Amino acid sequence: MAEVTYLEALRQGLREEMRRDERVFILGEDVGAYGGAFKVTEGFYEEFGEARVIDTPISEAAIVGAAAGAAHMGLRPVAEMQFIDFISCAYDMLTNYVATARYRAGLPTPIVVRGPCGGYVRGGPFHSQNPEAAFLHTPGLKIVCPATARDAKGLIKAAIRDDDPVLYFEHKFLYRRIKEALPEDGDLLTPIGKARIAREGRDLSIITYSAMVWKALEAAEILEREDGLAVEVLDLRTLVPMDDDAIVATVEKTNKVMIVHEDTRTGGVAGEIAARINERAFEWLDGPVLRVTAADVPLPYAPTLEDYVLPQTADVVAVARRLAAY
Repeated sequence: MAEVTYLEALRQGLREEMRRDERVFILGEDVGAYGGAFKVTEGFYEEFGEARVIDTPISEAAIVGAAAGAAHMGLRPVAEMQFIDFISCAYDMLTNYVATARYRAGLPTPIVVRGPCGGYVRGGPFHSQNPEAAFLHTPGLKIVCPATARDAKGLIKAAIRDDDPVLYFEHKFLYRRIKEALPEDGDLLTPIGKARIAREGRDLSIITYSAMVWKALEAAEILEREDGLAVEVLDLRTLVPMDDDAIVATVEKTNKVMIVHEDTRTGGVAGEIAARINERAFEWLDGPVLRVTAADVPLPYAPTLEDYVLPQTADVVAVARRLAAY
């Protein structure tokens, strides 16, 4: 078992899939000789060559369009958005074409669109967004958000092998902060559409994903130490398809639930989760479904303002105590 960072685990997954299947290739801005803005693809150009590690112009729409065309011809492209914020430039291509191509014309479109998301790195409004909710209601797209090194590797491998287009949101704050011992041998795959229990509990549940899993775990430790509360943390891992059974199971177990995500509050994923709980597990609730999210403002550059806007461990603790009191 070798301990690797989140970033290295992602790199391992990409490299293993490119070695396993010659149809897999990478395209994006500076992914080649430079090795990517965050060095995820460092060394790939030298190993796989310019035909499989392709530097592109600065055009996200063109990157995704080229990937779609290659997928139609039997390849399995992995398109990198240098910062996931600019996936908005490819929104039309993804939602109106990629998501519908297989349904409309039977065209295979096994592409992965991946890139660094999230804040806590003082990146300001153009390099810190969490745009997952913008794609949540688009049939034909799958969305994954790994929180651990194991899932960073397991989900990129699963996404590349999936026959549907997958949006892979990797959190830049976790790149070099999260480490985990992973097996050096074997085919590590994380199933798309399956949540995991990150921490067992009995008093209340926190449903979350991506970097907020770690905030939730920190809060759970504080609540156990200071309040004697056993908090369950459910890591969704996949937003589409969402693991409804896992969500219902944790509600039935603890009867109190809160949802935590880094995206803004209005129109965020938490609203959809709360609606599903209301439809399928309302009778199990002993209190309201509460949310901890970012404020509905563009993310500031200033560290103090960013900390105020983004959800912090203390915010999770405060809302959990309020929920526990019901």
